[in-house]
Amino acid sequence: MASVRRRTQAPKPAASKAESQKRRRSNEEEEDYSDLCCEKCGSGRHSAKLLLCDKCDRGFHMFCIRPVLVAVPKGQWFCPSCSKDKNLTNFPLTQTKIVDFFRIQRSSQPTEKPIPDCRKKRKRTGLAMSKKSRKLLPFNPTEDPDRKLEQMASLATALTATGAEFNNELTYIVGMAPRSANCAALERDGMQVLSKDDTETLNLCKNMMERGEWPPLMVVSDPLEGFTVEADKPIKDLTIITEYVGDVDYLKNRENDDGDSMMTLLTAANPSKSLVICPDKRSNIARFINGINNYIPGGKKKQNVKCVRFNVNGECRVLLIATRDIRKGERLYYDYNGYENEYPTEHFV
Repeated sequence: MASVRRRTQAPKPAASKAESQKRRRSNEEEEDYSDLCCEKCGSGRHSAKLLLCDKCDRGFHMFCIRPVLVAVPKGQWFCPSCSKDKNLTNFPLTQTKIVDFFRIQRSSQPTEKPIPDCRKKRKRTGLAMSKKSRKLLPFNPTEDPDRKLEQMASLATALTATGAEFNNELTYIVGMAPRSANCAALERDGMQVLSKDDTETLNLCKNMMERGEWPPLMVVSDPLEGFTVEADKPIKDLTIITEYVGDVDYLKNRENDDGDSMMTLLTAANPSKSLVICPDKRSNIARFINGINNYIPGGKKKQNVKCVRFNVNGECRVLLIATRDIRKGERLYYDYNGYENEYPTEHFV
């Protein structure tokens, strides 16, 4: 993940101009927050990471609330007691609404099926991507149409709740980095080239999703982790889970960004040309796959997905790939610090 510079003070309630005037107090009336303590742990230490609820004015450490906040929220923030998100509105299980939300294409052409995996089982000896002889696998979609709708509705619920729209490709917005800036040849230490066979597999996954053939994944809301992703059927080692997508921008434009889901796309020798993926406005299920805690002994054992950057036809792409067989009901986790080792994960569950 890209390193994001944090704010150095607990945020004051964000408000419109009218609200600001309404809340403005004289110096004599100004409250003193120097003795503010966290409602969860009772400590006033780490004041830079104390958030003030915009409704009750109580303080909470970003790492004490659940789910943990890894970055200062944009705009107003409400504590768990005051939050309106407790009653999550589920996306309707209506096929027409889901088709429209995900812009699924109707086609009379026969459905292209993923090729069954007939490989013999053998003991794993290292990282999946170090085995150049092993090919990536396409995901195996759920065949039950009702269950497939539930999977898609779970993602639509999460995207709607976070104010994002669905998109399954990297997007290039005017005022951000142009597509021409995404040049894999600029990668500082070189980038692994996705083979022809694996590129065809990636394209197969993309085409299946355009037709509504969905990865067997379910987004669930957890009181500790927030939105997180579970396997809804067994997933084989080396299966392409999804591509990490969002708006592409220069890292230099995002150094003071509060987004907690930015992903490194390109680390150039010239830092001004480095790129990140920003999924806060347009994204897919990758945004809700959580990271492991690098600071606890059992953190690494939870990892079952790897984030890998590839050179695909000259452009940088980021894929999330299963690093072992994943059981049905198992949650998906990957290491946010696969490259920079700078992302703060010590408070992850």
